[in-house]
Amino acid sequence: MKNKTLPYLTGRFFDGISSGLFMLALPWLMLKEPNMGTFVALTALVCTSISFIVTPFFATIIDRQSRKLILISAQAVQASTAALIMLAYALDLGNMWLLALSQLIFWVSSNVAWHTNNAFTQENYDKNEYAKISSYQEIVMQGTTLGAGALGIVLLEMWGMFEFSLFAAIASSIASICYYFTPYRKQIRTTKRVAFIEQLKESKTIFSQNLTFYAFILLSCLAYPTLTFLGKLVPIWFAAQSVSGDWVAWYNMAFGLGSLLTGVFVAKILNIASHPRIMQFSMLALTVVLILMASFMQPIYIVALTLGFGFFNALIRIARTNWMHHKVDISQRGRVDGGLGMFATSVQSLSYVLIAFLAHTNNIENGFIIIAAVIAIATISMTLLSNKLGLEPEGSGTTIQPVKAE
Repeated sequence: MKNKTLPYLTGRFFDGISSGLFMLALPWLMLKEPNMGTFVALTALVCTSISFIVTPFFATIIDRQSRKLILISAQAVQASTAALIMLAYALDLGNMWLLALSQLIFWVSSNVAWHTNNAFTQENYDKNEYAKISSYQEIVMQGTTLGAGALGIVLLEMWGMFEFSLFAAIASSIASICYYFTPYRKQIRTTKRVAFIEQLKESKTIFSQNLTFYAFILLSCLAYPTLTFLGKLVPIWFAAQSVSGDWVAWYNMAFGLGSLLTGVFVAKILNIASHPRIMQFSMLALTVVLILMASFMQPIYIVALTLGFGFFNALIRIARTNWMHHKVDISQRGRVDGGLGMFATSVQSLSYVLIAFLAHTNNIENGFIIIAAVIAIATISMTLLSNKLGLEPEGSGTTIQPVKAE
């Protein structure tokens, strides 16, 4: 396990520090211009919309091609994009539209890499290694979030887009090299007679096989759009209140620290209760945290509560991912994650429409109340669905059988 884990986690570290710092810098530099809150929200909406459209195709590719090659390619795309942005600003050709385009490319490629990493982990590790590698992944991933946040505190007020782009290009290149040297145990063997379009069409059947299971999973996925919603809402709220960019960096650091604590304890937590029970409890905890955020909206309270939000958000994601490692067939993992990603992207798009509307009407603070209500409803729905689920210990249940191509 050690030989394949070290280069893989190193790649994830440089991937995270690159995209994390770059995506932290982009919206904040846009927001430094007057009246850019609506533009930032609409840019995020375009990113999620295009990501939604291309997700089924990339998800099917994940189930057909080498997942290692996809990881390498995603980093190469990000390194090339960052290098082009660096060149544009060196020639004094940079503008808001160019930044929006670079955000789109990083957004889509990061989503592809995220889904590929889940499938790669299930394919490249054994079942008894899932909890341990999940712990390592979370510590590394949130370490990069903390690193990006710590660098952001110093650099958001000092660096321009040229420096951020140079950093991202170098870090993404290193990540690509690390993935290249990661040993890979390829298990999917799709024959040429199975057409791409046929595999694409199978996606609907995969979800219809077990509606209760996937409905429960989909509701838990609302935790991610909540994260991205707050990721846009909080900076716009801070900017409207003339709060320093340091608080944005502290917000990101608090989220990273909370999630990092999850990484430290998650292996033990997964042994205490079943995955769905952990997901239910974490959704309830998120509801409480969001209600408190809506009640205490000063920067210091938002940052403090973000510690708890980061912990339980990560716990939901890790429990869900590990449950799927045990329950979803490896040959379908890309399309399953793609379907979940499309759901999350749809909700993200709606949330950014809401943020744009709230920013336009100067009611941005109401976003905290609305998202708390949404998560509360999702938590109640998950509780109702859990009565229909068999909560036997993970690994003892049967894997959802793969769809047979005609």
